Amino acid sequence: MKAQIIEQLGQSEILLPSLVADGLAANNRVKVRMSALQAAAQRARDPAEAPIDLSAECEAAGLGLAAIKSLIAGARQAAAGRIAIPDLPKLTAGVLEDVKIMLRAVEVGAPPEGKTLAERLVAIEASGALAPAEEIEAAAISRLTSVSATGGDSLHRLVMDLHKALNRLAATCAEEILAGAHVHGLRAEDRPAVEAFMRGLNRTKPLKFGHPGLATTAARSGSRLIIQNDIGTTDAHVIVLGIEGDSVTVTHTDVHLVRAKFFTGLFDKFPVRWSGLETKKAEGPDADGAFYLVTGRFAAESAETRDAFLEAIGAALVFLIDWNKARKVLRLWVSKGDAIGILDWAARNSIGHRAFLELGGADLVASAVRHAIPTRIGFGERLDSSLGRESAVDFLKTVLRVSTDALLEGQSVRLVRDRIEADLVRRLERVESMLLAIVVRQAGLAREIAAALSLNIADRQSGRRTDGPAMAALARRIEEKADRIAVEARNEVARFEADATIEDLVNGVEAAIDELEQAAFIASLVPAEVDAALLKPLAELCAAAVAGTEAAASGIVAAAEAPEGRRADSEDALAAVARLIDVEHIADAAERAVTAQVLRGGLDLTTSLSVLELARAIERATDRLAGFGHRLRQHVLADLAA
Repeated sequence: MKAQIIEQLGQSEILLPSLVADGLAANNRVKVRMSALQAAAQRARDPAEAPIDLSAECEAAGLGLAAIKSLIAGARQAAAGRIAIPDLPKLTAGVLEDVKIMLRAVEVGAPPEGKTLAERLVAIEASGALAPAEEIEAAAISRLTSVSATGGDSLHRLVMDLHKALNRLAATCAEEILAGAHVHGLRAEDRPAVEAFMRGLNRTKPLKFGHPGLATTAARSGSRLIIQNDIGTTDAHVIVLGIEGDSVTVTHTDVHLVRAKFFTGLFDKFPVRWSGLETKKAEGPDADGAFYLVTGRFAAESAETRDAFLEAIGAALVFLIDWNKARKVLRLWVSKGDAIGILDWAARNSIGHRAFLELGGADLVASAVRHAIPTRIGFGERLDSSLGRESAVDFLKTVLRVSTDALLEGQSVRLVRDRIEADLVRRLERVESMLLAIVVRQAGLAREIAAALSLNIADRQSGRRTDGPAMAALARRIEEKADRIAVEARNEVARFEADATIEDLVNGVEAAIDELEQAAFIASLVPAEVDAALLKPLAELCAAAVAGTEAAASGIVAAAEAPEGRRADSEDALAAVARLIDVEHIADAAERAVTAQVLRGGLDLTTSLSVLELARAIERATDRLAGFGHRLRQHVLADLAA
């Protein structure tokens, strides 16, 4: 009665806060009804599939669930491409009523805009799309519920425009600003919930870096507190929270399903029941737009838990702004799944992606590649193919973190680019270190064979029984394993386009292993009784081989650290090279001693040939290690000169 009197006196503006609240509630209902219309079309098209469940959405919007379920379940194909839907006239009447409730608030608060929107509604009604009928064309459902990319009008577009107008009105007619939110009609018990939501939103809001969005309105609507945020500038991208007691209902509309899934995943610490992720999509041959309606319900155990959830939602919204743009940029450098994983990490660590986009996005990374390592990463090549997946993901996380820190602290763009380029260079150096680690594994396998040979000769000197065939079999297994490692190393060198010297190092150790395996085979054929005068230089040869493999390993370990700028490590690597040369000289002398003993005569042919071939094989292994040392020296000096 009071409302009717006020309207008759021409003072409808005083009713605007409640009209806006009613309009926002109607917006929730009309979106669910349009979703029900889409679900009915899908049910008619695929009757074998289970009907889409809109239970949570109906509950959030305050609609009767039984009627919606009956409408969807009873939908069936009719003649001439039409769809028969139970109670369709009632549904379309409800849609029309909700739109008019939204329109009423706009007409009161912004008459010129309200007039334009009203004319659009008249045109939609005149088209017959909402005429009462028991059947409807599938294409008509698409036209009603889609947002045309070509700019054509539709019921869905009208609802979105009415929603935007209601948001503006809610801000202008606010009775109070509470922690940055435009609020009206609140009760005392509503304030902590609004403050909790705004506490989270205000904490991360700086990370949008000037991008429009995140305007919040709150109002009391009957038994519920309604909090709404416009997020960014994307059509159909808003969030509405309904709070009743300690329970929170989240209604999130989005044009990107993958972003909606990302958003709901941020709240895995809260037992929220989400629904609608896979079902809210415009259908039909004429559909050129889509939106998704996602609903979640959180029944908190206390007001404190409820407010913690509201704060988490508020803090997460900034990470939805330009999210899809950031995802597309990151996909240029890593896989789709890793791109989303990086954005998830950035959101959970309050870093975000807006600074990254603000500073250039794809160009920021491309510039680092061009200036730091233009010959190592080709045009259009993904970072994970050059750095490896883990390192590429970590690098892009660093880019996001450095970008955010820079904008928050007012650093120059040049400094940001320099830091990113330096990080990229360090990562490529770490790739090189990883490849060198493979060479260390090879050297370790070479030492195993050399040590087995040394033990065999030592046992002979001590008169202990030896098992030559077992030693030879062990050496063969080690050599086969080393071959597999060498193949792996060559593939990695090629994949990362690493320094060719690294492949030379791989080949050098592989050649030494081949010689040592041959030596083990020959040693297994040496007669049991060998003169002590021959065993002594053979033992020296084996000791030299063991020392050579150890020097090779220590030299590689030191070389792997040298790119980090540690001068002592480069000196250690060069010292290892010097030891390899010394080992070669020792082995040469020992091999000549064996040859001299054999040529003096007095030995049977088998012993002479086998001992001589054994000495030569071990000496060739030390030669290979010495050659390895020369290539290692070149590698270290090249790093020092870089």
